[in-house]
Amino acid sequence: MATRDIRDSVRDGYDQVVKDSKDSSCCGPACCVGGDREKRARDLGYSEIDLADIPDEANLGLGCGNPTAIAALSPGEVVLDLGSGAGMDAFLAAAQVGDKGQVIGIDMTPSMLSRSRNLATQKGVSEYVEFRRGYIEDLPVTSESVDVILSNCVINLSPDKPAVFGEAYRVLKRGGRLAISDICLTAPLPEILQQADAAYVGCISGALLAEEYEAAIKDAGFVDVTWTRTSAADLFDAILSDPTLKSARETMTDREAEETRNHLWSYKFSAVKS
Repeated sequence: MATRDIRDSVRDGYDQVVKDSKDSSCCGPACCVGGDREKRARDLGYSEIDLADIPDEANLGLGCGNPTAIAALSPGEVVLDLGSGAGMDAFLAAAQVGDKGQVIGIDMTPSMLSRSRNLATQKGVSEYVEFRRGYIEDLPVTSESVDVILSNCVINLSPDKPAVFGEAYRVLKRGGRLAISDICLTAPLPEILQQADAAYVGCISGALLAEEYEAAIKDAGFVDVTWTRTSAADLFDAILSDPTLKSARETMTDREAEETRNHLWSYKFSAVKS
């Protein structure tokens, strides 16, 4: 898909997530039907304390990890959340950096921004937590002004991932940190999934091979790149349950489907701006 088509599909998909948020329970809108959002969040690494500290409406059951858990945030720091959605990770970051710090969320979906801004006002943190409309490939943020960048299962949705990491490097201060949760592959997807719009919006077909993702981080100038990973096979199963992917599932053999689900991983990357 062209860049504009990708952005339109992603924006429309996640706008629908907000509309259906009482039922959303997984990484992307293609599979966000039914389920328990709190259980999903706990499975992704959010603690009961984390969940108690954020507005219920900020938890849409999205993501593929908990980047705040690896960010080592300190009071007074400036934090940028790429693809901030309804504000879940931004509000968790705000609790750690406090009112002497600042949290900026970037999102391109108007309904997500409306919700996160309303929640910031309701929570009484709007003086140091703000949500800006923009693209993560072209951040509306001053160069060398940020201490830590977070992102949770969003960069895989970008049509230009090297640009995302280039922008991240630009806005971070020297010594600034990157803390990302994202979906990566250990082998290419079957072509029929690569071409499926629902699989892209659902965080699968836009995912890079893990070594390509790591290389993009390093090529942007980051050092001390480390990662851990856990299986994201459950995401694959949920995506294939989407009715629009019925023909794709029927085209794949059982063996091909099993191999594909075993190549889907949730990675946590950490890196430092040199």
